[in-house]
Amino acid sequence: MDIDFKDIKVIGFDADDTLWVNETYFRETEERFAELLEGYETKNKIDQELFKVEMQNLELYGYGVKGFVLSMIETALDLSNNRISQQTLTEILELGKKMISHPVELLDGVEEVLSKLEHKYRLIVLTKGDLLDQERKLQKSGISKYFHHVEVLSDKKENNYRNLLEHLEIDVSEFLMIGNSLKSDVLPILNIGAKAIHVPFHTTWAHEMVAEDEQINNHLKLNNLKDVLKYLEN
Repeated sequence: MDIDFKDIKVIGFDADDTLWVNETYFRETEERFAELLEGYETKNKIDQELFKVEMQNLELYGYGVKGFVLSMIETALDLSNNRISQQTLTEILELGKKMISHPVELLDGVEEVLSKLEHKYRLIVLTKGDLLDQERKLQKSGISKYFHHVEVLSDKKENNYRNLLEHLEIDVSEFLMIGNSLKSDVLPILNIGAKAIHVPFHTTWAHEMVAEDEQINNHLKLNNLKDVLKYLEN
């Protein structure tokens, strides 16, 4: 894909599954959650019901571990007809605490990329999720020193990006977004006239999936974050 990045002055990085591992821990927790409820339903049914409850609760709780835990508790109560034990509810809460306290695992090449780009570009973090949790992860990651600004958005839609760029006085023609989600990090960015680089993560939440007929091809797709240096470092 031949895309010109010569006018780029500001680069936005998604955080979860772009800078550090995130979705893997959600999938592992879902596996453990299904084991806790195996006396009430099949794993497939438990997974389906949990996802349905998460989608219903997004508007209330937003993205992140805390909303996920509340959705697990609600699902457990629903599937057990409110017969779930206090011990199991406690275990579900502990699953959430374990996710929040998990060490931050940077993805391959992250610090190398940031250290080389910070001298040429203004780097910012644009992520969504729980504010406290994302701030905690950034602090634990050891890479906050590379960023001029950090923004935790309630969602990543065109208006969210447009309003933020306007607030930060960033021209869309000078902005590049790098992230793992076509739905959140690429499509809305292209639609407002900025540029995007898609670096897929091996696991994608179903809510972030994009149908083929929704995909746009005028963006760069790379297999590894380090590959961005071939296009941006020179």
